Amino acid sequence: MNIFKLKNSPILDKIKLIALDLDGTTLTRNGLTRRTKETLEEAIANGVDVVIATGRPYSALPEEVKNIKGLEYIIISNGAHIVKPLTGEFLYSNYVDRDAILNVRRILMERDFPVEVFTEGRAYVDRELYEDVKKNGSTYLAAKYILRTREPVDRIFDFWYEHSSRIENVNIQFEYQQDKAEMKTVLEKAEGITLTSSTFHNLEVGGETTSKASALEEVCRMKGITMENVMAFGDSPNDGAMIRGAGIGVAMENATADILEDADITAPSNDDEGVAYTIRMLLLGETDPLLSSEFC
Repeated sequence: MNIFKLKNSPILDKIKLIALDLDGTTLTRNGLTRRTKETLEEAIANGVDVVIATGRPYSALPEEVKNIKGLEYIIISNGAHIVKPLTGEFLYSNYVDRDAILNVRRILMERDFPVEVFTEGRAYVDRELYEDVKKNGSTYLAAKYILRTREPVDRIFDFWYEHSSRIENVNIQFEYQQDKAEMKTVLEKAEGITLTSSTFHNLEVGGETTSKASALEEVCRMKGITMENVMAFGDSPNDGAMIRGAGIGVAMENATADILEDADITAPSNDDEGVAYTIRMLLLGETDPLLSSEFC
């Protein structure tokens, strides 16, 4: 869907908040670009709130994202927390039910898939996996990202049990798509959880009422607005509820097919700085940002 179809829509006058996924959306393969950061800060200066809504835990947030001037809230771990950007203080939390997450633990202990456990704003992996990735790399795991953002612990399933009352997310990785499909079928039968995905190789387990959309609704409540006042950008299934619930849902050109279908409009890809382009076109009034000195 072309972004110009909504260019003169009166709904644009209602947009008070921009909600942004990070990976595959706001971040390019090289991270947060200068022009995207400046665009977001300009939008904030013009009275439009910006909220980051990511599947990452707080510890994995890039520093340049935390330091966006005027940014008040970041939604982390697919909606498990709303935090203050610079301090990581929890303003809202929605953990997975303990019995439900222990049931997922039981199911996964019978398999041999890499798991990452998110709790209290940090992500943990089994030490053996961490050391193996460090030594040998991986054909399907993001080795550099794991080494930079995950903390190794001995016996990840013991760690999971010890923290079972405060689990915010569990990330399961799959080398083969058949394994992912089979596990999805199994976990869809489990009670008290939601199941989503943010990459080709993973499934993510959250709480029954946990999503980026539910946390974003809480932010809207704090700001005295509704989801109709939100423009939400995303690219992956874990962005789906947020895209569908927003006044304007924006899919990146590189988004999965379901997100492209759910969205009202399509932006250029993340590597083409589609977030900055779309905000400048639709909210900041530039006729063609690609001709602006900001984009040259």
